[in-house]
Amino acid sequence: MTRTCILIGAPVEAGTGRRGADMGAQAFRAAGLADTLRDLGLEVRERGSLSIGPVAHRTHPNPAIRDLAEIAAWTELIERTAYETAAEGMPIFLGGDHSVAAGSIAGINRRAVADGRELFVLWLDAHSDYHTLDSSESGNLHGVPAAYVTGRPGFDGWFPPLAAPVKPENVCMVGLRSVDPAERSALAGSGITVHDMRSIDENGIAGLVGGFLKRVVARGGILHVSLDVDFLDPEIAPGVGTTVPGGATFREAHLLMEMLHDTGCVRSLDVVELNPFLDERGRTALLLVDLVASLMGRRILDRPTRSWS
Repeated sequence: MTRTCILIGAPVEAGTGRRGADMGAQAFRAAGLADTLRDLGLEVRERGSLSIGPVAHRTHPNPAIRDLAEIAAWTELIERTAYETAAEGMPIFLGGDHSVAAGSIAGINRRAVADGRELFVLWLDAHSDYHTLDSSESGNLHGVPAAYVTGRPGFDGWFPPLAAPVKPENVCMVGLRSVDPAERSALAGSGITVHDMRSIDENGIAGLVGGFLKRVVARGGILHVSLDVDFLDPEIAPGVGTTVPGGATFREAHLLMEMLHDTGCVRSLDVVELNPFLDERGRTALLLVDLVASLMGRRILDRPTRSWS
């Protein structure tokens, strides 16, 4: 795993129907992410926050779709940024809503192909985000990035062309518990590995995800982790606009991060959907900083005691 972390703010909120996600990157910074990583002996490079200029409105045949031109512009910018920064270290995209992943995964995969490597994606989310532009009923484009990066049809001419799609069999979704019927049907024949919360309850998160990680290591692959706040149970992470009860616990989340670190395969990370407007005294932001620290090598015995009072 690289010793250089590149922090990139991606203040996108057009992909969701609720305001506030664009403040997520600043909340991570205020919660001390950079200093936490430096305390682990890592080099941290701050790239500030990305921005796009004005875009012309575009109307899709699906009348529910909103902010299509804006999300397409963000996807193009984030893709290019991911491709460039992956050559320098480990890009960490601080969202913003989960539409960020459309660009980050596409760019990381372009870099992987250029380097002759195989990319795997660990998708940590309550939702699969596997809608196409045609199937989305909400019109919220944070619900399409997994479909886009794996090459599902319907994005040509609307989103930037993919240099290469991610192989569906190289994607593992963990923590799902709110999936629309159209997504469920598409996932069933996709080749994507899906571990919903029932599977985790019955089998434990270590065994389920451990099998996927062993495959990444055996294939000599590199790993992108896309972490949505709503992967976590809202009891411990309330700062998100799409809360779904029954998510990952504190220990399940930290164990998973520790396992990821042990592989040495993680090369890029999204941390998305943090909405500070909905958080409680920065509680969710601080938890996510701790999770990133576990991913980057903080041992459980080194974890500081934190008071929430």
